[in-house]
Amino acid sequence: MSVAGQFWLKTGALKLGQVNSSNWFSHVLGILTTPELLAGLACYGLGAFTYILLLTRVNLSVAGPAASLVYVFSVLVGYFIFKETIPISRYVGLALIISGVILVIWKK
Repeated sequence: MSVAGQFWLKTGALKLGQVNSSNWFSHVLGILTTPELLAGLACYGLGAFTYILLLTRVNLSVAGPAASLVYVFSVLVGYFIFKETIPISRYVGLALIISGVILVIWKK
């Protein structure tokens, strides 16, 4: 849900345009009337609700680190949907995140 929320927030932010000192107030009001931004906020809310339910069944020491995979999927969404470039250092960081999650959730 976090990745979907980030997608919708980015889509809505692109629709709003860049904020500066002369248009900040209209942008704040625009947040309340932009469907993509409202969808993104709803995704975050639903994600929090779902995470609470997940925590009734899974240890925080597993759920918390596994939630960091959102970073990996966010970079992939940025690359494939928003055509953002990914420098090599970001690939290394993603590999470290994935490796860390595997080590944390690995059961012997």
